[in-house]
Amino acid sequence: MASEPRLVLASASPRRLELLRQIGFAPDAVEAAELDETPQPKETPRILAGRLAEAKAAHVAARRLGEYVLAADTVVAVGRRILPKVEDRREVAACLNLLSGRAHKVLTGVCARAPDGRAASRVVESRVRFKRLSPAEIDAYLSSGEGVGKAGGYAIQGLAGAFVMSLQGSYSGVVGLPLYETAGLLAGLGYRRP
Repeated sequence: MASEPRLVLASASPRRLELLRQIGFAPDAVEAAELDETPQPKETPRILAGRLAEAKAAHVAARRLGEYVLAADTVVAVGRRILPKVEDRREVAACLNLLSGRAHKVLTGVCARAPDGRAASRVVESRVRFKRLSPAEIDAYLSSGEGVGKAGGYAIQGLAGAFVMSLQGSYSGVVGLPLYETAGLLAGLGYRRP
């Protein structure tokens, strides 16, 4: 009897791995796709999230023939303005000051590829509203170091959860992998949990 095709998570994010395991999909391998994530001219946040998820899945699938590949990308935006995956405290502070007291969108693109080359993808949009942040709250968050490396400069599953007044959409999508949609994409392509 032939063994079932393996599942590869095309992401180095420990949060995505943890979320995937939470719903019983333990990947057989993790292999990040190192791609240029720079938005193209006039690219909307939604299109960017979808394009990057699809590109990451295709990139890893080209090296992992005969396996299922799952990739995702999260984009935080205020209107059409795309916030960066921040690299330092200064960028975290800039993002928090921009997000303070207002709503923003978190768009997570997910793409699954089957061993036969079929692909399915979705972009899940959530709306998050932050309370007005005091300078002391921003300083305390900066001191934690938590926002560095995160899209939009914060991690909702960490200390920044206390900033969230409301969330419409997918909590797991804001963390980095919308679980309902991910399970549906994999099942639709024929992947069965081990």
